[in-house]
Amino acid sequence: MLYQQKMEHRMTTRGHCLCKKTSWEFVEEISWGCYCHCNDCRRNCAAPVVAWLGVPLKNFRWTGKTPKTFESSKGVYRHFCADCGSPLGFEAQHYKGGMHLYAASMENPEDFEPTFHVNYHSKLPWLNMLDDLKKHESTLLHAPEDLSDYQD
Repeated sequence: MLYQQKMEHRMTTRGHCLCKKTSWEFVEEISWGCYCHCNDCRRNCAAPVVAWLGVPLKNFRWTGKTPKTFESSKGVYRHFCADCGSPLGFEAQHYKGGMHLYAASMENPEDFEPTFHVNYHSKLPWLNMLDDLKKHESTLLHAPEDLSDYQD
């Protein structure tokens, strides 16, 4: 009860799957927001590009039904709704302390604004994105800023 009261007094962002049985929420600010062009993300969502937001795991919790988890490669865990199959989140050992969430699963995805691209070298040649956002050729781990660090 005390945790719930604390959450109600801070900014809370919520999201859910297509059937709304599995949901999530986090408090405080988004750590970062980006577009990912890697093959794994594209295939996981059957989309040409995926928008992500990163939050500290300590500020995050699943609500509703617990998601299923698939280890897509060693130390990489993708979370999805067991009922409708909607992809919802991503955790990886190399992003310790962080939860990556699909921006399109937010209750209000129009409030999200990505600020950079990752894995831009994998962008599909027929996808035209005419933005001025910073483009990292590889993953967050290789960005000039350490966007992988969620620790205080």
